Amino acid sequence: MLEHGGRLIAAASEFGIPLDDWLDLSTGINPSGWPIPPIPPALWTRLPEEDDGLVAAACRYYGAAHILPVAGSQAAIQTLPTLRAPGRVGVLHPSYAEHAHAWRRAGHEVVDWTPDSAVDDLDVLVLIHPNNPTGARYSTTQLSAWHARLAARGGWLVVDEAFIDAAPEASLATCCERQGLIVLRSLGKFFGLPGARVGFVIAEDNLLRTLREALGPWTVPGPSRWLAQQALADGGWQTEAQMRLRMSSERLARLLAEYSLEPSGGSALFQWVETPRAAEIYQALARRGILTRRYETPQSLRFGLPGSEAEWDRLTDGLSAFRAIAD
Repeated sequence: MLEHGGRLIAAASEFGIPLDDWLDLSTGINPSGWPIPPIPPALWTRLPEEDDGLVAAACRYYGAAHILPVAGSQAAIQTLPTLRAPGRVGVLHPSYAEHAHAWRRAGHEVVDWTPDSAVDDLDVLVLIHPNNPTGARYSTTQLSAWHARLAARGGWLVVDEAFIDAAPEASLATCCERQGLIVLRSLGKFFGLPGARVGFVIAEDNLLRTLREALGPWTVPGPSRWLAQQALADGGWQTEAQMRLRMSSERLARLLAEYSLEPSGGSALFQWVETPRAAEIYQALARRGILTRRYETPQSLRFGLPGSEAEWDRLTDGLSAFRAIAD
């Protein structure tokens, strides 16, 4: 199993700090997620039904013609590589490590890819957009050009858009009628509902049928399907959240820069700092009950957004304490 953010129980044990005393900035999840209403009790006593309105709500939200709900985008990440014969797969590095892991485990040759690399020697190109953790973004023109070159040879462009909801104009979801273009979306980050385990695969219908057969029935529980449908339809909350997240991300970038941690990149949900002192900073903040996401290659930290003013103050105090020790 690969390491991920959000391992709060392990951190509490390692640093001897009670679970409830932590500020978790390690996941890039919206700290002020969609407000969860009471769930109808009957949903717990029935099997999920596919014609419950979720697909229609998702198609409206994403502007797509065909969508397959899955148990979080992780389910698709693990299954898509099994739908192709082994080939050569380019994955941006650094990025969400589960992508490379899944393609490699399915027998594909996985190579580190950069935007300066060619795509003509690839069968599949996998991108996270904006990238996690660097925040790198590409124009829709560039993404479409890469897709066209791959699709001309029967290849795929797989775009994981887990962090794009605050900038929906940059999404390729509306273009997924094209052969060989696959977009992954999730309710975990922007909507702040990772525990519901709801994701979506957007692609042409034949590929979705094949993926559906591979995954089997009842991939998303009924209560999660109901929650997702309500959240996707709440346009007022979505508009307010987009604005709030962009402002908070800019505030976080300014705060980090004040402590000589100028972000190297980021998105509306996190800031990424490349620094040779990443391990030292991670430890110093963790000893104060502040959890960040540390990367070894390159040495860097990803900071999620504090939610309340008290949490902003706590992060500021932690950064001040580290600077005092370092100086």
